[in-house]
Formats: sequence, structure tokens, C-alpha cells
Amino acid sequence: MNSVPITLQVQKALRLHIGIFGCRNAGKSSLINRLTNQELSIVSDVPGTTTDPVEKACELHPIGPVVLIDTAGIDDTGALGAERVRKSLGVLSWMDLALLVIDAATGITAADQKLLKDIRELGTPAVVVFNQADRVPEGTAERMASDFSAAEKIPAVACSAKLGTGIEAVRAAIVKAVEAGWEPDQLLVSGLIPEGRTAILVVPIDFGAPKGRLIPPQVQSIRELLDQKSRCLVVLETQVADAISELKVPPAIVITDSQAVKRVAAQVPPEIPLTTFSILMARSKSDLAELARGAAVLPELKPGDPVLICETCSHNPQGEDIGRVKIPNWLAKNAGGPMKITVAVSKDFPTDLRPYRVVIQCGGCMVTRRHMLARLRECRKQGIPMTNYGIAISHLQGVLERTLSPFPEALEAWRESKAARSDAA
Repeated sequence: MNSVPITLQVQKALRLHIGIFGCRNAGKSSLINRLTNQELSIVSDVPGTTTDPVEKACELHPIGPVVLIDTAGIDDTGALGAERVRKSLGVLSWMDLALLVIDAATGITAADQKLLKDIRELGTPAVVVFNQADRVPEGTAERMASDFSAAEKIPAVACSAKLGTGIEAVRAAIVKAVEAGWEPDQLLVSGLIPEGRTAILVVPIDFGAPKGRLIPPQVQSIRELLDQKSRCLVVLETQVADAISELKVPPAIVITDSQAVKRVAAQVPPEIPLTTFSILMARSKSDLAELARGAAVLPELKPGDPVLICETCSHNPQGEDIGRVKIPNWLAKNAGGPMKITVAVSKDFPTDLRPYRVVIQCGGCMVTRRHMLARLRECRKQGIPMTNYGIAISHLQGVLERTLSPFPEALEAWRESKAARSDAA
């Protein structure tokens, strides 16, 4: 399948994420096992076998590496059941594709209808699977799928995960939906560096740096530069000035870790573009202009203001952790006193964002673009400004206009938002 991007063959955050939803005992787990030809999910006749959403990285022919998310039944009952449903529906907003599995013997339920409404509102590509065709007269499930697809304008197919019939039709429907609706991450350095030119990548090696390896944005940038036949020179933050002076032709751009941006900016002549890995991640994973616009609230923060800091990975915090120590300290220095900081980790994201003045999100290297856009959409819906680590740090270090200069639209969004807030005040 030529139209599915090669990026599906890289790290988990760049894989296609497919959520499997449906009522209890609709056959979601059986379908996963059939699609992957593996016993990935526990299958039982007891309703509610799957409780919390479970991610399973696997191969799905002919797409390649994907992440399947097996969810609890959307018709679960009781206090605990309601919490399971909430968690299941919570992952829908960041799925690249939703599979709604319906028991053909039961038909479409009220819970299915509600999920379909949510799918439409979110604009999530979807395929409806009328499963357990073996439990109804021959041809019935196929007619149900055909009638549903014609009426609802959503692809629908029939199968029996128990017998293994119709599975290839499900695969084909998934492939077609992916080709039509999947939005992969943008390349980090796309359009910034001409072929054959050199980029300087500044990679500090400090206490928080992973031993023996680089972090994903750094590795991804190096690979992209090589793929486009450009060159990269990787240096420490203490080596930037020497590296520039030793080049016969000035670098096309300097890309630095955000934590070293002030020190690096002092070494890079103003005519050489400068940005950060985290700002590149904001462009790749989200809407850079809107995140730049959200940063305009930062100069207004006062001591005690509530700030939500979000990290999408669950690393073990070190002594000088960027989200828990450095950014809060920079915010406090900028405002003249400490903020009231809340840190949300991994997939956790508060339902109610209204208590916060601003949301500061990490680069999101461990999640998909759709996941990051879902968070941005929720902030917009609740009227809460959102920005990201790289933009916030550049502002707090006094170099944001410099690091946004390679992206005129984002720079203009920052300036306009700052001016509008100043006028409103």
C-alpha cells in the first residue's frame, strides 16, 4: 500500500493509533486477536473482561506497525462501570481511527449511537464492524452493514471474529479509512534547511540527559537532515561559537535544546536563524501559531496563579526536572513569586481546565499529533491559553522573537496576541 507513509515504521508516537470501541461482549478482543493473528487480548463470555484502555503495539498487515487500544465496554454499568466508560470515551479524542464493534445479534444500542455522535463531533475517521455474524441468519450482518453505511455515510463491514470470516473485509476497510483520513506528524525540519546546507544541533549533556543516547527530537532531526541530503553538526552548548567560526559557509539554522537557548542565542549571530527542538515539536505535533498565541498570557502571570504543566511521558523526575523544577522557577522569577503548579503526567489531562491561567505542554514526543491537537482543542473550548515548553522557556529567557523568527506566522500570532492582551488591559 504505497499511500501509507513510511513514518508508520518508526517509534510508537508516530504509529497509527486505532481505538476499538463497543458494548460489552460485542467481540472487541476477539476482533483484535483476529486482525493481528495473535492472542493479544483476553477473550471471555463474562461481560466486562476488559477494564481500562490497554495499548498494544503490533503489526497490522498491510499497514505495518500500529498501536491498538482495547477499551472497556461503553455500556458498562454501576459506579465503577461509569468510570470505565469515561476512560474509554476519553481516548476517543486522540485516536487516528476508531473501530466501533457492534454485536449483529443485538444491533445498534443507545451507547453505540452516543459514541457515533462523539465520533462525528470530533471528526475522527471511523469504521463500524457488525461482528458475530455467526449469531444471525446468513447475510443479515452484511445487510445491516450495507444499510448502515448508506444511511450514516460511515464505512461499515460485517464479520465473525469467532469463525474468522470477513476479517479481510475489515482489514480493507481500515486501510481505506487510513488512506482517506490519517494525518501524520509533520517533519521536524521540513522547509527550514536547503539540501546540502548545514544545521548545527546543540545537545547539552547534563544530569537529566539519557545515558548513551539522544532524546527522540534530536534523533529525528538528525535522520530527517540525512534523508534530505543536508548536513548536521552536533555540538555542546559551550561549542557553538567555535563551530560557527570553523564553518566556511554559515549554518542554515541552529537548533538547540530549550534549556540552553539563552546561552546559545548569545553565541549565534542575528543573521543566522535560531530555534529549539521543542518549538519544532510544537510545529510537528500541534498548531505552532496557536501555541505561540497562548504564550501571550505568560507576562501577565502573578505569584500564586494556577498553572497546569503537562508531560506526556512518565519518566522518573531528576533533581533539576524541566517540568517540575526549572519551568516553575523561571515562572517565579519572571512573576516575582512562585506559581501554584499542578503537573499532569502521561495520558492524564484534567477534564475541567477552568481553574488554570495557562496550560504549558511538553513537546509531546511520546504521543501522536492527533493527541496533542485534542488537548489544544479542549483548551480552546474552555477558553484557557495553551503553550508549550519550548515557547514558554524562550519567552522566560527573553529570546522568543528570535526563536520564532524562522516561522513568520507563529511570530505574528505571538505579537498580535500580546498586543491584543495589552490593549484589553
